[in-house]
Amino acid sequence: MAYRLWYWPTIQGRGEFVRLALEAAGIDYVDCARGADGEKRLLADMAARRGRAPFAPPYLEIDQLVIAQVADILLYLGENHDLAPSAVADRYWIHQLQLTITDLVAEAHNVHHPVEMRAYYREQKPEAARAAKQFRDGRMPKFLGYFEAALRVNPGDWLIDHRWTYADTSLFQIVEGLRYMFPRRMAAIEGDYPGLIRLHDQVAQLSGIQAYLNSDRRLAFNTEGIFRHYLELDGE
Repeated sequence: MAYRLWYWPTIQGRGEFVRLALEAAGIDYVDCARGADGEKRLLADMAARRGRAPFAPPYLEIDQLVIAQVADILLYLGENHDLAPSAVADRYWIHQLQLTITDLVAEAHNVHHPVEMRAYYREQKPEAARAAKQFRDGRMPKFLGYFEAALRVNPGDWLIDHRWTYADTSLFQIVEGLRYMFPRRMAAIEGDYPGLIRLHDQVAQLSGIQAYLNSDRRLAFNTEGIFRHYLELDGE
């Protein structure tokens, strides 16, 4: 039985971290909100849930099991589809990295509306410019340097062992998203993180990822998602 993935239909967003792991592993799933009236169907599904309901999408459903939060979903997939190491210490190391990726995603998302989450970017441009500079100059090197160091811990080609995990596909998306959001900044600093860029390129060569990137299932980045490109917020 295929998983049912629920997420906003017009953006990559946080749901993309789940999609990439599913696609790389060849796991069957249905993107439930894609197609006509997708957002309406998503909102109706969320409204109908009671008890242990998700706070927000993405959430993954199979039979009577519903799991929300990207890191929690990926922890489940890792344990049930061999997308994470079997050793407990290794499995939670990968989970720790995924939670750090979650922190980076949240900070990137806040760059374009640092004052009020529900206000438009155009309503807080000066504050966003200040937040973007701080993120570009301070937070990006801190996060990317941490992931670069994590890669050096393992003697193999991936974050752990000699095979990819869901954290590897998530780091691929981080590089893709930051390249879209801050193309000038990324071009200026990518050379400082050769291991991370090598990892990104390796993930891109996985057969499931290649097929996904060449399909219409992979939505383009846009200025409604997490990683948004505004020329005035970029810089070297």
